[in-house]
Amino acid sequence: MNELLVIADQRLMAERAAWLENLAHERRLSEHTLDAYERDTRQFLTFMTGHLAGPVTLGDIRELRSADFRAFLAARRKQGSGARSLGRNLAGLRSLLRHLEKKGLVNAAGAAAVRSPKQPKSLPKPLSDTQAITVVSDDAQLHDEPWIAARDAAVMTLLYGCGLRISEALDLAPTDLQKGATTLRITGKGNKTRLVPLLSVVFDAVEKYRTLCPYHLESGEPLFRGARGGKLQAAIIQRTMQKMRSAFGLPETATPHALRHSFATHLLAGGGDLRTIQELLGHASLSTTQVYTGVDASRLLEVYDRAHPRA
Repeated sequence: MNELLVIADQRLMAERAAWLENLAHERRLSEHTLDAYERDTRQFLTFMTGHLAGPVTLGDIRELRSADFRAFLAARRKQGSGARSLGRNLAGLRSLLRHLEKKGLVNAAGAAAVRSPKQPKSLPKPLSDTQAITVVSDDAQLHDEPWIAARDAAVMTLLYGCGLRISEALDLAPTDLQKGATTLRITGKGNKTRLVPLLSVVFDAVEKYRTLCPYHLESGEPLFRGARGGKLQAAIIQRTMQKMRSAFGLPETATPHALRHSFATHLLAGGGDLRTIQELLGHASLSTTQVYTGVDASRLLEVYDRAHPRA
């Protein structure tokens, strides 16, 4: 606390404490985020103390210009902070300034005018072919109740076999998968409808679940049910995948959504073209789908490094 009193006057520190209290109790931010925001604003006040050659006051905060925030970010970058850390630094400062602005103490325009550092695009993390097939297989399901194990296998198979989002799979009705159908009509983001091929292995997995399910599956009701008969929730499938990670030694990135990534990546590796994959995934823009080319390229480089005699 003594360190904090050196870098800012008592009134500013009291306002900062009130802001953190508000984030914790009214906004209910996580402890991790609160710690990060506390550290970020402390680092900024420490920087400004050196910048101004004295403890920071509310008056100093009122006089802040965009150049001051850019100087702080440049100093953090010199110390090794990456784009993600710098973006969070700026987000924390903007939050504090908005708090002060609402109380009529400062103007937050200076921070708002600073452009957030461009964030690096992270590549999707698909499962390998073998891992994906393990996850969707009947034998891999961990639940003791046969109909629930069949349900989980059917949902996982839809995610990997059709490239569905988990919400799309859980929104399906019994009438959406008719016997003999070769396509599945999906309503995705933005209420946009697309057709995806319905592989026989996908239909068979769903039929097995239907046969074992103890609940009567009415046409206008959800296809996939929870243990008590209500609509199956995404959190249940997410917890199931978490258990499978532990049981089969899968990476932490093995999530239900990773099966959708696997669908796209494996299609691309097998010669599928981007435009078709875009339509199958329901992406509004081809640029969203193009991220999978980076995954495929990185895999090729891994194979090259392992196998090429001159690597």
